[in-house]
Amino acid sequence: MAQQPSILPAPLEANWNRHWQCFEERAPQGQIAWLTGYIAQSSLFENDLQRVWSCSEYVAARCASRPEMFRDLVESGDLTACYTEGRLGRALREQLSGVADDSELMRRLRLFRQREMVRIIWRSFTHQAALEETTRDMTWLAEAVIRQTLDATYPRACEDWGTPQNGDGEAQRLVVLGMGKLGAWELNVSSDIDLIFAYPDKGETFAGKRQLSNQEFFTRLGQKLIRLIDERTADGFVFRVDMRLRPYGHSGALALNFDAMEEYYQSQGRDWERYAMIKARVIAGDWQAGERLIALLRPFTYRKYVDYSAIQALRDMKALINREVKRTGLADDLKKGAGGIREVEFIAQAFQIIRGGRDSRFQQQPLNSILPLLEREKLLPEGVSSRLYEAYRLLRNLEHAIQGWDDQQTQQLPSDDAGRARLAWLMGFDGWDALAAELERQRAFIRQVFSDVVAEQEEQAAEENPDAAATAAAQLVWQGHSEDYVAIDAAAALGYRKPKQIIELLEKLRSRRAVLSLPVLSRAKLDDFMPLLLHACGQAEAPERALQRLLTLVEAVLRRSAYLVMLTENPRALERLVALSDASTWMADQLSRHPALLDELLDSRTLFSPPDKAELQDELRQQLLRVPDDGLEAQMDVLRYFRMSHGLRVAACEITGVLPLMQVSDYLTWLAEAILEQVLVIAWEQMVQRYGEPGSKGVSPGMVIIGYGKMGGIELGHGSDLDLVFLHNAATRLATTGENSVDNATFFTRLGQRIIHILTAQTASGTVYEVDMRLRPSGNSGLLVTSVESFARYQREDAWTWEHQALVRARPVAGDNALARQFDEIRREILAQPREVAALQQEVREMRQKMRDHLGSSAAEQEVFHLKQDSGGIADIEFLVQYHVLAFAKRHASLAVYTDNIRILEALEGSGLLSKASAECLQDAYIFFRSMGHRLDLQGETGSINPQEAGDYREQVIALWEQIFAEK
Repeated sequence: MAQQPSILPAPLEANWNRHWQCFEERAPQGQIAWLTGYIAQSSLFENDLQRVWSCSEYVAARCASRPEMFRDLVESGDLTACYTEGRLGRALREQLSGVADDSELMRRLRLFRQREMVRIIWRSFTHQAALEETTRDMTWLAEAVIRQTLDATYPRACEDWGTPQNGDGEAQRLVVLGMGKLGAWELNVSSDIDLIFAYPDKGETFAGKRQLSNQEFFTRLGQKLIRLIDERTADGFVFRVDMRLRPYGHSGALALNFDAMEEYYQSQGRDWERYAMIKARVIAGDWQAGERLIALLRPFTYRKYVDYSAIQALRDMKALINREVKRTGLADDLKKGAGGIREVEFIAQAFQIIRGGRDSRFQQQPLNSILPLLEREKLLPEGVSSRLYEAYRLLRNLEHAIQGWDDQQTQQLPSDDAGRARLAWLMGFDGWDALAAELERQRAFIRQVFSDVVAEQEEQAAEENPDAAATAAAQLVWQGHSEDYVAIDAAAALGYRKPKQIIELLEKLRSRRAVLSLPVLSRAKLDDFMPLLLHACGQAEAPERALQRLLTLVEAVLRRSAYLVMLTENPRALERLVALSDASTWMADQLSRHPALLDELLDSRTLFSPPDKAELQDELRQQLLRVPDDGLEAQMDVLRYFRMSHGLRVAACEITGVLPLMQVSDYLTWLAEAILEQVLVIAWEQMVQRYGEPGSKGVSPGMVIIGYGKMGGIELGHGSDLDLVFLHNAATRLATTGENSVDNATFFTRLGQRIIHILTAQTASGTVYEVDMRLRPSGNSGLLVTSVESFARYQREDAWTWEHQALVRARPVAGDNALARQFDEIRREILAQPREVAALQQEVREMRQKMRDHLGSSAAEQEVFHLKQDSGGIADIEFLVQYHVLAFAKRHASLAVYTDNIRILEALEGSGLLSKASAECLQDAYIFFRSMGHRLDLQGETGSINPQEAGDYREQVIALWEQIFAEK
């Protein structure tokens, strides 16, 4: 039995006792006796054992599950040894000797990693190893793993696929670049490894079982290398591998030749890639070729002149950092938070980018080599570099203390008392308060230096803050006053027309439990923000309305005060928030439900300049590339936020009059199309991964998504559902190619189900879109996904007239291009079928009357005009258009070209079926009614107005309806 703990603070004794009990239960008696005896011989070892086991779940668990490994570490002296370069590589090479297959290779790599991780964490936690030794050992471990794994797999790959050669017959080998902390010899104890794969020249393999291009060879080799290292097995993993820093990110080839690498960085390399490339170095593979590659890429990273143009890029990156921290609540993140690890690295990289082209001394990876150079070159004041590195060492040691607890990749400070106590004791502080105070002191220093390095010129104070009198009045209103009239007068001075109502609202807020229980710092942030909000709302068109809407938002973010800080520090964003919320309750509700959208208010250039369709597609694709392919939940989060953020931008443009109705609908429809395209890609990849590719018979199987209604008519509004139909062109009797093969019909049905799930799954952040599939053949009783042949047959033989009417506003919105063209041909054929006009008139007229009876205003609502369903409204115009298309598309093919009502009306005028006056009347009325509907949606009101507000439009539509549909 172990001796009673003597060095541990009370909160850690339970950890120690628990782990000792676990060791006794799991380890053989011989190992227990050995450890008990060893403890008895050395009180120093006992103290170290208690320290490490009580502060690292990972180490304690490994020691209990592999006691013979722990004994070997102790008796070999490795726990107390400072390794020299090459030792890890030699030890791993010996461990891998004689490995015959991949499974055994993976097992030995993982067991080796466990042993060395126990050693590295032990030495770090017992303060035998300084930060520099810990990060160096982690880097050496990663290098050894990559090199030995590559050495083991490359010959086998050559046996299977041939030896890659260039045009001159010279053998080609992989070059592995280490990026980020791996490249700088600064890996932490639970770090990902950022890699880039490259090879010298194009060519093909020679003398293998099959011939491949060099790119195919090295892609396969790279995939195998990643799998051997990254894949989680019963023994865990070795290192998580991140390849997103390669050219084109996830969408790019896994390995490129040198010419392609050079061309990419010269023509498409972005500023952030310059910063990433600072830390690049060859860590495995063909070293000589790798150094040649580094030389090729150096001009991209370091300009030959003093690169002051990088200053703006630095400012942009600084803004991104700040926005991310504020939006995601990362204030306690040691890496990303203000005054964190990333800011120290950023300070050094800023000067490296600016100076590195002219002075090769700046072309170094390690931070501890760059910071002293900055001071020697008087780029930082005397003493600042050493203080920065002191602060950096504290942050990195804290990072290791956090990650060494359970081998988790996190930099987030613990929020629980036990975690804080453990961290403070391990770091040598008397308690959490002492550690927190020192951490804040060091981070404040980093923040100041960081701000000084990339600070923009301050705007005039008068432009940023309200005047002193208004500030004082707003503070008084928020704080309240013992004499009610004083606060009421102050509220009136701010512009409120019902000041007493405002005082009552604020009193209710201040008395809420959520406010009363706020921590001191959070309450201080609320007290800083509220006077600014009161002053801004006082200047709104309807001050009381604006404030009431925004108090809901305030309550929503009370516990996420980073949002309040963001608005406090960005007066322009606060002004935009007030103006938009005053104009639209929809806007205020969206922001209250999804406060992350506040980030969109920071930059008026993006807020009021929504991207076009191509830019939307590219932006969404880029965002999804940053999410792991198997991270469906994260992908869905990206889709939701993308839809909400861009929907908010379009709403802001509509509210402020930047965009007219037609362009608003265009943007909202483009947004939906961009999302549907990516959802189809995600769902397809998942289905193929599970079942294999659909079986084909000459034609490449595919799916197309058809948009109906507002989606098909390019008329989406805020919050519109998507009316969709799914079609495929696969031979249903064939089956997919995967191990879990299913017939094609099942494959496409499940594909459709997956698409609907991605779009409609309800989470804390809502859904992407609501989807309505009732317009598919046979409605809810029909197949979820229909073959294009079945769809055509149904439309020709079984569809009702109303289904042909719906087809007027149907078009392909995502999916296979050839299949989309096939649908367009079917649509034109169906719309152009010969029809008996009188019978069609009667059927359309009767159908429309049923809609009015069921959906229109009742007799008791005579003073209400329902914009869509009442006589003379939107539905009348739509039915007029659909009737004309079905009746006359046989003679006038132009009627079947477009799916939106405005252009169909233009075609009706052009074909002589409507007079110019009638067509323009219907167009103007349609746009007016839809604009009113959008305005009501944004104000959270129903789709009804006072009949007088419709002006002459309603009567004109009714007159045209009666003229065309008069019973004969």
